[in-house]
Amino acid sequence: MSTDDKSTEAPRRPNFLLIVADDLGFSDLGAFGGEIATPHLDALAQAGLRCTDFHSAPACSPTRAMLMTGTDPHIAGIGTMLEVAIPEFEGAPGYEGYLNERVVTVTELLRDAGYLTLMSGKWHLGNTRETSPGARGFQRSFSLLPAGANHYAVHLDLGARNAATAYMEDDRMVDELPKDFYSSDYFTDKLLQFFRERDDRQQPFFAYLPFTAPHYPLQAPDDLMQKYRGRYDAGPDVLRAERLQRLQELGLCAPDLEAHPIFSRDKQWRDLTPDEQAISARCMEVYAAMVERLDWNVGRVVEYLRANGELDDTVVLFMSDNGAEGAIMEAVPILGPKMVEQIRKHYDNSLDNIGKPNSFVWYGPLWAQAATAPSRLYKAFTTEGGIRVVNFITYPGFARQQQISTAFSTAMDIAPTLLELAGVKHPAQEGARYRSRTVAAMRGRSMLDYLTAATEHVHTADEAIGWELFGRRGLRQGNWKIVQLPIPEGSGAWQLYNLSNDPAEIDDLAASHPQKLEELLQLWDTYVAETGVLSDKISYFEYEHLL
Repeated sequence: MSTDDKSTEAPRRPNFLLIVADDLGFSDLGAFGGEIATPHLDALAQAGLRCTDFHSAPACSPTRAMLMTGTDPHIAGIGTMLEVAIPEFEGAPGYEGYLNERVVTVTELLRDAGYLTLMSGKWHLGNTRETSPGARGFQRSFSLLPAGANHYAVHLDLGARNAATAYMEDDRMVDELPKDFYSSDYFTDKLLQFFRERDDRQQPFFAYLPFTAPHYPLQAPDDLMQKYRGRYDAGPDVLRAERLQRLQELGLCAPDLEAHPIFSRDKQWRDLTPDEQAISARCMEVYAAMVERLDWNVGRVVEYLRANGELDDTVVLFMSDNGAEGAIMEAVPILGPKMVEQIRKHYDNSLDNIGKPNSFVWYGPLWAQAATAPSRLYKAFTTEGGIRVVNFITYPGFARQQQISTAFSTAMDIAPTLLELAGVKHPAQEGARYRSRTVAAMRGRSMLDYLTAATEHVHTADEAIGWELFGRRGLRQGNWKIVQLPIPEGSGAWQLYNLSNDPAEIDDLAASHPQKLEELLQLWDTYVAETGVLSDKISYFEYEHLL
């Protein structure tokens, strides 16, 4: 090839590595203010762009729909989580419980454009072969289909509600997991296997690594649990204060920022008995061990790519799928009525056994709000604590590296960003049809101009973005945001906040700014009309009577 021929050769398209943690708190990573040992993720985050105003959906499967399609989950088929669907939603467009035919996935488009598409981890966008990763564009996959499972190869008899093994490799169900199975390790093993089995190392790839850690049940290797023994004995209030101070020192929040007060239906730490405090602290120790193990596995993938000379050609994106888990919301439909009784009967949650394969614990709203602070509440809520999540993007080709971003962005922006980087147009740009069916346009915006410093924003100040799940509602335009939550977490009425000086959503301005409230309510009505939200049919399901 002549020199002239080389000069006209098209630049190599970048690889993509999208890593998603499950229920990770905003400040769990060291690079985001945490005390947990996460050196591999910290190195990636500090080398890249740390985003402090990146938003998911309030819970896991809706966020995954946003990631895969670039549009609102109510359009994509995940208007609610399948585990908590109600009869009123049956047959409603956008509430199918799986990615529907109205959308095309980023993986389908990248595959068609010559990318190798790989996945290993949690899917939660369909639990049949017809709605599995292989049916939506992944050429190789190892996937957990439902919301969660034991992190070890242990499946206790829970009668008719037993999820058992719900894993699929490519197009076949997995009958039995290896005896040494641990979710974070095995998902990583499989992705590395898929990398090694590639026929063409020059083919660009899209690799999706959605961990189930640190989603409950909290379980981790013994050596890592021992490492954190005693670290959290002072309780979640002390941890919250430590995290907030560190966030301020890192420049990830304003030094004079007031944190939202803690809300909990459970006892406060000071009201727990010493035995209850010991159990609670042990749960947090296990949680920290799970996060460290996730980080170690990310390091394995990074080292593989570095050793093969592919890391500098790879855009690495990392995020949590929602705020920290404070309400163990999916466990009721999975474990069935009388959940606590079921757990007590089938699991050993004694202090010395917590974190082992036959235990089933979560860490509750106090620890969750230590991780989401200064924001309000946690997973499943449309407040900032439920939807503002840890996120970073690392790629040597971007101008914005080793920086902290305050630009607003969402999980819907990932797909259009990847497509623009790959030089792939979405079908909605060319007639809105994909393989003879009409598909919805993406509602997200490409972040590429922002990442290359061509612009100072991802979304313009007049754009409105809405959220809804379980009847909990929210909408944001610029720095103004409205939220509606039922009592007791909210007032039951629409609340109005100016996030420019109140990101913790403390000062409700609905009464003092009625015109602004009305403007945003009109935008809410537009959002409902455009996406098909049916929130008027449901308030958040009350599950206390099932416990």
